[in-house]
Amino acid sequence: MLQQLAKHIDEQFSFLKEKKLLIAISGGVDSVVLTHLLHQLQFNTSLAHCNFQLRGKESDLDELFIKELGKSLNIQTFTTRFNTNEYTTKNKLSTQLAARELRYSWFDSLSKENNFDYILTAHHADDNLETFLINLSRGTGLEGLTGIPSINKNIIRPLLIFSREEIITFAKKNNIEWREDESNSETKYLRNKIRHQIVPTLKELNDSVLKNFNKTIDHLKESQQIIDDKIADITHEIVSKEGDLLKINIEKLLKLSNPKAYLYQLLKSYKFTEWNDVYNLIYAQSGKQILTKFYTLLKDRDFLLLLRTNEKSSFEKEYFIIREENKEITAPIKLQLKKVLKKTNINKENIYVDYELLNFPLKLRRWKSGDFFYPKGMIGRKKVSKYFKDEKISIVNKNKIWLLCSSKNEVIWIVGKRQDRRFLPTEKTTKLLKISI
Repeated sequence: MLQQLAKHIDEQFSFLKEKKLLIAISGGVDSVVLTHLLHQLQFNTSLAHCNFQLRGKESDLDELFIKELGKSLNIQTFTTRFNTNEYTTKNKLSTQLAARELRYSWFDSLSKENNFDYILTAHHADDNLETFLINLSRGTGLEGLTGIPSINKNIIRPLLIFSREEIITFAKKNNIEWREDESNSETKYLRNKIRHQIVPTLKELNDSVLKNFNKTIDHLKESQQIIDDKIADITHEIVSKEGDLLKINIEKLLKLSNPKAYLYQLLKSYKFTEWNDVYNLIYAQSGKQILTKFYTLLKDRDFLLLLRTNEKSSFEKEYFIIREENKEITAPIKLQLKKVLKKTNINKENIYVDYELLNFPLKLRRWKSGDFFYPKGMIGRKKVSKYFKDEKISIVNKNKIWLLCSSKNEVIWIVGKRQDRRFLPTEKTTKLLKISI
């Protein structure tokens, strides 16, 4: 057992030998053992310790202990202090979640500033079982039951297959000192209740519970891989991308054996929580949407559209003025206005109008309900909304379109799309204006 820890790290994580590593260290037995092991194996490591100032003098003694440990092993050591209670109140978070956000944000900053390749944490098999039980109690999908990943992007957990008991045995046999966090014995937090009240009972019922749990996790991960492979195939069939926009074909989705389950798998990484509402969006009217902090899911006729929830645009004012003397504007879009003698290079990116029919100043604005125009090449007038529908322009793209209007609010051009015939030049036109994107 004593050599098993070192052998496991040396063999399974040998690729880290040439990397620059940052160990997240609390002072507890697990992270201290990890530090000693990596030092013994001559990995290139530094230490990072967060003082959350939650336990008064004890928190300060933890920080001092880490500094002394780094000094004794000649390892570069970073420490920081957080006003965790203030952050918790300000952001309306639990203490544990606040501490997690603070420490990982700091770890990321340290990694970027000092070019660390990986952040190592000392999570072990008991932590993994506790996480499994927490997720199970709260309700979760299969991915919530696959445990803590040993490698997740730049986060690595080398001790994940070992129990806390094995790690403590290693520490005692090697005379490694560590500090106990007395708050870990309290049961006011869910994890601690599971740690002290449920896990011991499971171990009492079956002393191989952790070993069997690791086997179960492996089986669940294999099942998850099969699902991931299937979802990758389905994605190619029903999902398309237009720039940053993700489009899910509703008709093809509904032909699948369990559309709700497939939709969850397709969208689970986008932090939606009300999955019944997400699924019901399939049957909602066009224009209905669901918002998260970072993403918007929008129903648009035959598709569900996923896009980033943008911050407020700097161009949200009602309209922009183009005066008669203006030859060019650069915001909110770039337009060039130029008097010419004849038409050349006619396409959707430019129009020609009779200059004398224009009423300045012109307005550039977003479309709104009730807008209509007289489309070039057609008889009669048409609502702008009907034009968008006929052209199958998505809701997302509608909101990117600008109308160029006269001072009387008459539509001159759905910019880049269709010109209004009322301002077309005729044989009698003497002043021609070319307007280009």
